[in-house]
Amino acid sequence: MTIDTPARLLSLLSLLQTPREWPGRELAERLGVSARTIRRDIDRLRELGYPVEATMGAAGGYRLVAGAAMPPLLLDDEEAVAIAVGLRTAAGQAVAGIEEASVRALTKLEQVLPSRLRYRVGALNTATLQVTWAGDPVDPKHLTVIAAAIANREQLRFAYRAAGGGESRRRVDPHRLVSAGRRWYLVAYDHDRDDWRIFRVDRIEAPYGTGARAVPRELPAEDAGEYLINKLHGKVPTYRAVATLHLPAEQVVGRLGDSPEDVVPIDEKSCLLRGHTDTLEYLASHLAMLGCEFEVHEPPELIDYLRALADRVANAVRG
Repeated sequence: MTIDTPARLLSLLSLLQTPREWPGRELAERLGVSARTIRRDIDRLRELGYPVEATMGAAGGYRLVAGAAMPPLLLDDEEAVAIAVGLRTAAGQAVAGIEEASVRALTKLEQVLPSRLRYRVGALNTATLQVTWAGDPVDPKHLTVIAAAIANREQLRFAYRAAGGGESRRRVDPHRLVSAGRRWYLVAYDHDRDDWRIFRVDRIEAPYGTGARAVPRELPAEDAGEYLINKLHGKVPTYRAVATLHLPAEQVVGRLGDSPEDVVPIDEKSCLLRGHTDTLEYLASHLAMLGCEFEVHEPPELIDYLRALADRVANAVRG
């Protein structure tokens, strides 16, 4: 069966968009044409703006490389659905301007999606709900400048606005960007503080790479994500809670306590909780939702919070 030239060019382009090098002979066999036809088709793709690179020799072949402009892409069904869903999700992220760009790209994509794929994308969007949180958006230019400094391993300078409103100039060795919920954070070594620090990217102004080489240092954590979590949690008061729960231990583990060691059986019908929490509200609500009797031994802050909560509940149902 003879494949017409436009269809053959699309098939050839689809193969070349797989990240590998294709020998001319293999392409010819795949498309059922001669090596000479493959060479002509490669020239046509180049005329259309696709940067196809050729290498010589026995192991040589063709591959698609990055060019000066973004050429059209061929996507299979799963890739098209994944990109459509990803673009819709990106429209709710905390990067200034990305919402509009995502909507424009999604409009272009949905315009050419076959009906079967539009149905799949629509079903996914109907069945899911994305909750967005208020917050200061991040300038995408700041993200790219910081990411470039990280990739180039160069020092970074910027103005920084602290939570209290104070402003300062910082010189850091950037390590990683971390996205956490609706926030972007920079984990970096601060030269002025001579220590590791985290910076909210929405509070960074006028970042630029200095060209000076960043000194390789070992982060005091397994990775940047763990370091960020530890630092954020370290800024919140931690309470050690001890309480007797009139419920079997196996029914408490997993609902309260970070590990089985936090819940110690007293007898078949009760257990002792020894755990830690960063908010009294969390522990009080989860104790109440266990649906059993309990006595709190410490901390006194939790006892006071539960007493005030009980008064509010009693007032709500009185009369």
